[in-house]
Amino acid sequence: MNTLRPRPEVAGVASADRVLTVLTAFRIGDSALSLAELTTRTGLIKSTIMRLLVSLETFGLVTRLADGRYMLASEVVRLNAIYQDAHDVERHIMPRLHQLTEESGETASFYVRHGAYRLCQYRVNSPHRLRLHLQPGDMRPMDEAASAQALQTSHEVAKAGLTPYYSCGVTDPHAASLALPIYGAQEELLGALVISGPANRLTQERARALHGVLGATADELTRSLGGKPLYGSTVKNRTD
Repeated sequence: MNTLRPRPEVAGVASADRVLTVLTAFRIGDSALSLAELTTRTGLIKSTIMRLLVSLETFGLVTRLADGRYMLASEVVRLNAIYQDAHDVERHIMPRLHQLTEESGETASFYVRHGAYRLCQYRVNSPHRLRLHLQPGDMRPMDEAASAQALQTSHEVAKAGLTPYYSCGVTDPHAASLALPIYGAQEELLGALVISGPANRLTQERARALHGVLGATADELTRSLGGKPLYGSTVKNRTD
C-alpha cells in the first residue's frame, strides 16, 4: 500500500523540499512512473509536479518517455558513481590510517585539496589523551603545514625523489605533522597521507624515525588505489 508523504509547506526551502519529494518518490523496481503515480506517492498536485519535472529534466535527473511516464536519467547514474567511488576510496584509506596510528602512536589523517583550503577527509585519532582535536570535514588554510605542502606537490617532483614533509607550529603553535602526497592510476593527486601530533612529542627527530612507516603506508595505499608506489627508494621499510 502506498503511503502518502506530508505535503511540504510553501515557505523557506519549500521548493527544494518539493523537488526532492518528487525525485525520491522513485523506488527500487520502478522502471518509470506516470504523473498519476507521482501524485499519489508525493501528495503534491499534478500542476506542481509537472513544473518540478521540468526542472529535473533540465538538470538531467529525469527523462520523459514517449508514453508520458518519467524515469530517472543519466545524471542520477553519475551521482551514484561519485558516491560509490567515494566509499570505495574510504575502504582503501581507513585501514591504512588505523595502521599508521597503531604503528606511530599518533593521529593519522587523509587530506584533500578544497579550493584555497585543505580538508580533513578521513581521520583516526591517537590513543594518547594529549592529541590534536580535529575532525573529518574540518578545513585549514593552504599554508606551510606539511599536508598543505604535500597537496601542492606534482607527480613529477614526487617521482624524482621525495622524503616526507615535516612542519611544526605552522597552523597551530602546539602541533607538528609529517605528510606525503598520494597519487592515482593516472598520476593525479588524490590527497595527502598525514601523521600529526603535539609538537613536544612529534619532534623532528621522532618524525625522521617515522619516515619508513609513513612511506611504506603511502606506497601500500597508492598501490591499492591503482597507482605506482613512489617512496620505497627514498624511505626505509618498516622492517629496516
